[in-house]
Amino acid sequence: MDFVMIIGFIATVIVLSASLPQIIQIWKTKKTRDISLGMYFTLCVGMAAWLFYGILREDIVLITSNTIGFALYASILFLKIKYG
Repeated sequence: MDFVMIIGFIATVIVLSASLPQIIQIWKTKKTRDISLGMYFTLCVGMAAWLFYGILREDIVLITSNTIGFALYASILFLKIKYG
């Protein structure tokens, strides 16, 4: 693993960890009224597109980061739909 790939993974961890407080907050409160359904739907579609692109390019950083990102954003989207 080269230096550039390490930087990519570090950036992925930092950016994607930003969604964890939102997931925890929803899980605890069961409240999603002020969360935008459209935003998280769009984020999921975008992550899926980037994942597909990463697969086509055989880029492990893109594949890993967008798989995790999709799972996190899809979790928020699921909780938004579940709790309204």
